[in-house]
Amino acid sequence: MFYYNSSIFHPTTFFLIGILGLEEVQAWISLPFCTVYLTALLGNATILLVIKTEKTLRESMLYFLAILSTIDLALSTTSVPSMLGIFWFDAHEINFGDCVVQMFLIHAFTGMEAEVLMAMAFDCYVAVCAPLNYRTILTAHVLVGITICVVFCPVSFTLPIVYLIYRLLFCQAHIIAHSYCEHMGVAKLSCGNIRVNGIYGLFVVSLFLLNLVLTGISYVYILRAFRLPSHNARIKALSTCGSHVGVLCVFYIPSVFSFLTHRFGQSIPRYVHILIANLYLAIPPSLNPIIYGVRTKQI
Repeated sequence: MFYYNSSIFHPTTFFLIGILGLEEVQAWISLPFCTVYLTALLGNATILLVIKTEKTLRESMLYFLAILSTIDLALSTTSVPSMLGIFWFDAHEINFGDCVVQMFLIHAFTGMEAEVLMAMAFDCYVAVCAPLNYRTILTAHVLVGITICVVFCPVSFTLPIVYLIYRLLFCQAHIIAHSYCEHMGVAKLSCGNIRVNGIYGLFVVSLFLLNLVLTGISYVYILRAFRLPSHNARIKALSTCGSHVGVLCVFYIPSVFSFLTHRFGQSIPRYVHILIANLYLAIPPSLNPIIYGVRTKQI
Protein backbone atom coordinates (compact mmCIF):
# COMPACT_ATOMS: atom_id res chain seq x y z
CA MET A 1 0.00 0.00 0.00
CA PHE A 2 2.96 2.35 0.57
CA TYR A 3 6.27 2.82 -1.22
CA TYR A 4 9.54 4.34 -0.06
CA ASN A 5 10.95 7.32 -1.94
CA SER A 6 14.01 9.31 -0.77
CA SER A 7 13.25 8.63 2.90
CA ILE A 8 9.62 9.67 2.45
CA PHE A 9 6.72 7.24 2.49
CA HIS A 10 4.01 7.80 -0.13
CA PRO A 11 0.91 5.62 -0.53
CA THR A 12 0.68 3.83 -3.85
CA THR A 13 -3.02 4.69 -4.00
CA PHE A 14 -5.57 6.92 -2.31
CA PHE A 15 -9.18 5.95 -1.65
CA LEU A 16 -11.69 8.67 -2.59
CA ILE A 17 -14.88 8.24 -0.57
CA GLY A 18 -17.05 10.55 -2.65
CA ILE A 19 -19.63 12.58 -0.72
CA LEU A 20 -19.10 11.53 2.88
CA GLY A 21 -22.44 10.95 4.62
CA LEU A 22 -24.44 10.71 1.39
CA GLU A 23 -23.02 7.45 0.00
CA GLU A 24 -26.50 5.89 -0.28
CA VAL A 25 -27.84 8.60 -2.59
CA GLN A 26 -24.73 9.29 -4.66
CA ALA A 27 -26.29 7.57 -7.69
CA TRP A 28 -29.13 10.13 -7.63
CA ILE A 29 -26.77 13.03 -6.98
CA SER A 30 -24.77 11.97 -10.04
CA LEU A 31 -27.69 12.69 -12.40
CA PRO A 32 -27.61 16.51 -12.13
CA PHE A 33 -23.80 16.43 -12.22
CA CYS A 34 -23.89 14.37 -15.41
CA THR A 35 -26.45 16.73 -16.96
CA VAL A 36 -24.38 19.78 -16.02
CA TYR A 37 -21.21 18.16 -17.40
CA LEU A 38 -22.86 17.32 -20.74
CA THR A 39 -24.20 20.87 -20.91
CA ALA A 40 -20.69 22.22 -20.32
CA LEU A 41 -19.23 19.98 -23.03
CA LEU A 42 -21.91 20.86 -25.59
CA GLY A 43 -22.00 24.58 -24.78
CA ASN A 44 -18.27 25.23 -24.73
CA ALA A 45 -17.58 23.04 -27.76
CA THR A 46 -20.28 24.96 -29.65
CA ILE A 47 -18.77 28.31 -28.66
CA LEU A 48 -15.33 27.21 -29.87
CA LEU A 49 -16.77 25.86 -33.13
CA VAL A 50 -18.71 29.05 -33.84
CA ILE A 51 -15.72 31.32 -33.14
CA LYS A 52 -13.42 29.14 -35.27
CA THR A 53 -15.72 28.83 -38.29
CA GLU A 54 -17.18 32.35 -38.33
CA LYS A 55 -14.36 34.55 -39.65
CA THR A 56 -16.05 37.80 -38.61
CA LEU A 57 -15.84 36.94 -34.89
CA ARG A 58 -12.37 38.29 -34.16
CA GLU A 59 -12.95 40.82 -31.37
CA SER A 60 -10.88 40.60 -28.20
CA MET A 61 -13.90 39.69 -26.04
CA LEU A 62 -14.54 36.67 -28.28
CA TYR A 63 -10.87 35.80 -28.10
CA PHE A 64 -11.12 35.73 -24.30
CA LEU A 65 -14.38 33.79 -24.58
CA ALA A 66 -12.61 31.12 -26.64
CA ILE A 67 -9.90 30.86 -23.96
CA LEU A 68 -12.57 30.64 -21.24
CA SER A 69 -14.40 27.86 -23.09
CA THR A 70 -11.15 25.91 -23.50
CA ILE A 71 -10.39 26.23 -19.79
CA ASP A 72 -13.96 25.25 -18.87
CA LEU A 73 -13.71 22.10 -20.98
CA ALA A 74 -10.42 21.19 -19.32
CA LEU A 75 -11.55 22.03 -15.78
CA SER A 76 -14.81 20.07 -15.94
CA THR A 77 -13.17 17.09 -17.69
CA THR A 78 -10.41 16.97 -15.08
CA SER A 79 -12.87 16.65 -12.20
CA VAL A 80 -16.42 15.58 -13.11
CA PRO A 81 -15.68 12.21 -14.85
CA SER A 82 -13.75 11.02 -11.78
CA MET A 83 -16.73 12.03 -9.60
CA LEU A 84 -19.12 10.10 -11.84
CA GLY A 85 -16.75 7.10 -11.76
CA ILE A 86 -17.06 7.07 -7.97
CA PHE A 87 -20.83 7.57 -8.01
CA TRP A 88 -21.59 4.97 -10.69
CA PHE A 89 -18.81 2.38 -10.77
CA ASP A 90 -17.31 2.54 -7.26
CA ALA A 91 -14.01 3.63 -8.84
CA HIS A 92 -12.66 4.92 -5.53
CA GLU A 93 -8.96 4.17 -5.90
CA ILE A 94 -6.58 6.61 -7.55
CA ASN A 95 -2.80 6.31 -7.87
CA PHE A 96 -0.69 8.74 -5.87
CA GLY A 97 0.81 10.25 -9.03
CA ASP A 98 -2.58 10.54 -10.73
CA CYS A 99 -3.96 12.18 -7.60
CA VAL A 100 -1.18 14.79 -7.61
CA VAL A 101 -1.71 15.45 -11.33
CA GLN A 102 -5.46 15.91 -10.82
CA MET A 103 -4.80 18.22 -7.87
CA PHE A 104 -2.38 20.32 -9.94
CA LEU A 105 -4.72 20.56 -12.94
CA ILE A 106 -7.78 21.48 -10.89
CA HIS A 107 -5.99 24.26 -9.01
CA ALA A 108 -4.20 25.52 -12.13
CA PHE A 109 -7.35 25.61 -14.29
CA THR A 110 -9.30 27.26 -11.46
CA GLY A 111 -6.66 29.99 -11.33
CA MET A 112 -6.74 30.36 -15.11
CA GLU A 113 -10.51 30.78 -15.04
CA ALA A 114 -10.20 33.55 -12.46
CA GLU A 115 -7.56 35.27 -14.62
CA VAL A 116 -9.71 35.07 -17.76
CA LEU A 117 -12.78 36.44 -15.97
CA MET A 118 -10.64 39.39 -14.81
CA ALA A 119 -9.34 39.90 -18.37
CA MET A 120 -12.90 39.86 -19.74
CA ALA A 121 -13.98 42.42 -17.14
CA PHE A 122 -11.04 44.64 -18.16
CA ASP A 123 -11.99 44.24 -21.83
CA CYS A 124 -15.56 45.26 -21.04
CA TYR A 125 -14.29 48.24 -19.01
CA VAL A 126 -12.14 49.49 -21.90
CA ALA A 127 -15.00 49.02 -24.39
CA VAL A 128 -17.40 51.05 -22.23
CA CYS A 129 -15.15 53.66 -20.61
CA ALA A 130 -12.61 54.24 -23.41
CA PRO A 131 -14.31 53.15 -26.65
CA LEU A 132 -12.29 55.49 -28.86
CA ASN A 133 -9.02 54.01 -27.62
CA TYR A 134 -10.23 50.41 -27.55
CA ARG A 135 -8.12 49.14 -30.47
CA THR A 136 -5.06 51.09 -29.43
CA ILE A 137 -5.19 49.70 -25.88
CA LEU A 138 -6.08 46.08 -26.63
CA THR A 139 -3.59 45.46 -29.41
CA ALA A 140 -2.49 42.02 -30.58
CA HIS A 141 0.66 42.27 -28.43
CA VAL A 142 -1.40 43.13 -25.34
CA LEU A 143 -3.72 40.17 -25.97
CA VAL A 144 -0.73 37.83 -26.29
CA GLY A 145 0.72 39.23 -23.05
CA ILE A 146 -2.58 38.75 -21.22
CA THR A 147 -2.82 35.18 -22.53
CA ILE A 148 0.68 34.39 -21.27
CA CYS A 149 -0.24 35.78 -17.84
CA VAL A 150 -3.49 33.77 -17.82
CA VAL A 151 -1.51 30.54 -18.28
CA PHE A 152 1.83 31.29 -16.60
CA CYS A 153 0.67 32.89 -13.33
CA PRO A 154 -1.67 30.09 -12.16
CA VAL A 155 0.81 27.39 -13.22
CA SER A 156 3.70 29.11 -11.42
CA PHE A 157 1.68 29.46 -8.22
CA THR A 158 0.36 25.87 -8.39
CA LEU A 159 3.68 24.09 -9.02
CA PRO A 160 4.95 24.69 -5.45
CA ILE A 161 1.87 22.85 -4.17
CA VAL A 162 3.08 19.72 -5.97
CA TYR A 163 6.45 19.99 -4.21
CA LEU A 164 4.76 20.62 -0.85
CA ILE A 165 2.75 17.40 -1.25
CA TYR A 166 5.72 15.29 -2.34
CA ARG A 167 7.77 16.42 0.66
CA LEU A 168 5.16 15.15 3.14
CA LEU A 169 5.41 11.90 5.06
CA PHE A 170 2.33 9.66 4.82
CA CYS A 171 2.09 6.94 7.46
CA GLN A 172 -1.10 4.85 7.33
CA ALA A 173 -3.93 7.17 6.30
CA HIS A 174 -4.86 6.98 2.62
CA ILE A 175 -8.62 7.63 2.65
CA ILE A 176 -9.65 11.04 1.26
CA ALA A 177 -13.10 12.19 2.38
CA HIS A 178 -13.74 13.88 -0.95
CA SER A 179 -14.67 13.06 -4.54
CA TYR A 180 -11.44 14.39 -6.09
CA CYS A 181 -7.89 15.23 -5.02
CA GLU A 182 -7.16 18.74 -3.83
CA HIS A 183 -4.29 20.25 -1.91
CA MET A 184 -5.37 20.43 1.73
CA GLY A 185 -7.52 17.31 1.48
CA VAL A 186 -4.38 15.33 0.59
CA ALA A 187 -2.07 17.24 2.94
CA LYS A 188 -4.27 16.50 5.96
CA LEU A 189 -3.57 12.77 5.50
CA SER A 190 0.09 13.36 6.27
CA CYS A 191 1.55 12.48 9.64
CA GLY A 192 4.14 15.22 9.18
CA ASN A 193 4.03 18.98 9.66
CA ILE A 194 1.66 20.62 7.14
CA ARG A 195 1.99 24.18 8.48
CA VAL A 196 3.80 25.33 5.33
CA ASN A 197 1.06 23.79 3.19
CA GLY A 198 -1.60 25.72 5.08
CA ILE A 199 0.28 29.03 4.90
CA TYR A 200 0.99 28.69 1.20
CA GLY A 201 -2.61 27.67 0.55
CA LEU A 202 -3.86 30.84 2.25
CA PHE A 203 -1.37 32.88 0.19
CA VAL A 204 -2.80 31.43 -3.03
CA VAL A 205 -6.35 32.09 -1.81
CA SER A 206 -5.39 35.74 -1.13
CA LEU A 207 -4.19 36.07 -4.74
CA PHE A 208 -7.44 34.44 -5.86
CA LEU A 209 -9.40 37.05 -3.89
CA LEU A 210 -7.25 39.84 -5.35
CA ASN A 211 -8.46 38.77 -8.80
CA LEU A 212 -12.03 39.03 -7.53
CA VAL A 213 -11.44 42.53 -6.15
CA LEU A 214 -9.89 43.78 -9.40
CA THR A 215 -12.69 42.20 -11.42
CA GLY A 216 -15.28 43.82 -9.16
CA ILE A 217 -13.62 47.24 -9.51
CA SER A 218 -13.88 46.94 -13.31
CA TYR A 219 -17.62 46.30 -13.12
CA VAL A 220 -18.11 49.16 -10.65
CA TYR A 221 -16.53 51.56 -13.15
CA ILE A 222 -18.61 50.05 -15.94
CA LEU A 223 -21.83 50.66 -14.00
CA ARG A 224 -20.76 54.21 -13.19
CA ALA A 225 -20.20 54.84 -16.89
CA PHE A 226 -23.72 53.72 -17.73
CA ARG A 227 -25.40 56.97 -16.78
CA LEU A 228 -27.51 56.79 -19.90
CA PRO A 229 -30.60 58.90 -20.57
CA SER A 230 -32.46 55.95 -22.10
CA HIS A 231 -34.24 53.69 -19.63
CA ASN A 232 -33.90 50.69 -21.97
CA ALA A 233 -30.15 51.27 -22.33
CA ARG A 234 -29.73 51.34 -18.54
CA ILE A 235 -31.77 48.16 -18.15
CA LYS A 236 -29.68 46.45 -20.83
CA ALA A 237 -26.43 47.55 -19.18
CA LEU A 238 -27.56 46.38 -15.75
CA SER A 239 -28.73 43.08 -17.21
CA THR A 240 -25.38 42.45 -18.88
CA CYS A 241 -23.31 43.38 -15.83
CA GLY A 242 -25.72 41.57 -13.53
CA SER A 243 -25.39 38.32 -15.43
CA HIS A 244 -21.59 38.62 -15.42
CA VAL A 245 -21.57 39.33 -11.69
CA GLY A 246 -23.82 36.30 -11.23
CA VAL A 247 -21.21 34.10 -12.92
CA LEU A 248 -18.52 35.56 -10.66
CA CYS A 249 -20.59 34.77 -7.58
CA VAL A 250 -21.27 31.20 -8.70
CA PHE A 251 -17.55 30.69 -9.35
CA TYR A 252 -15.93 32.56 -6.45
CA ILE A 253 -18.27 31.98 -3.50
CA PRO A 254 -18.20 28.13 -3.54
CA SER A 255 -14.47 28.01 -4.34
CA VAL A 256 -13.47 30.40 -1.54
CA PHE A 257 -15.88 28.61 0.81
CA SER A 258 -14.22 25.30 -0.05
CA PHE A 259 -10.69 26.67 0.43
CA LEU A 260 -11.46 28.28 3.80
CA THR A 261 -13.54 25.38 5.13
CA HIS A 262 -10.44 23.17 5.10
CA ARG A 263 -8.81 25.55 7.57
CA PHE A 264 -11.57 27.18 9.61
CA GLY A 265 -14.79 25.22 9.00
CA GLN A 266 -14.46 22.20 11.24
CA SER A 267 -18.07 22.64 12.44
CA ILE A 268 -19.51 22.54 8.89
CA PRO A 269 -20.95 19.11 7.92
CA ARG A 270 -18.56 17.27 5.62
CA TYR A 271 -21.17 16.53 2.95
CA VAL A 272 -22.01 20.25 2.67
CA HIS A 273 -18.36 21.09 2.10
CA ILE A 274 -17.92 18.36 -0.53
CA LEU A 275 -21.13 19.23 -2.40
CA ILE A 276 -20.19 22.91 -2.61
CA ALA A 277 -16.62 22.02 -3.65
CA ASN A 278 -18.07 19.88 -6.46
CA LEU A 279 -20.44 22.62 -7.55
CA TYR A 280 -17.75 25.22 -8.20
CA LEU A 281 -16.04 22.82 -10.61
CA ALA A 282 -19.23 21.76 -12.40
CA ILE A 283 -21.63 24.71 -12.51
CA PRO A 284 -19.54 27.62 -13.91
CA PRO A 285 -18.35 25.68 -17.03
CA SER A 286 -22.01 25.02 -17.91
CA LEU A 287 -23.18 28.60 -17.21
CA ASN A 288 -20.37 30.48 -18.98
CA PRO A 289 -21.46 29.48 -22.54
CA ILE A 290 -24.96 30.79 -21.74
CA ILE A 291 -23.96 34.03 -20.02
CA TYR A 292 -20.97 34.94 -22.17
CA GLY A 293 -21.96 33.11 -25.36
CA VAL A 294 -25.70 33.14 -25.96
CA ARG A 295 -25.98 36.68 -24.58
CA THR A 296 -23.18 37.95 -26.85
CA LYS A 297 -24.81 39.69 -29.81
CA GLN A 298 -22.24 38.59 -32.41
CA ILE A 299 -22.60 34.91 -31.49
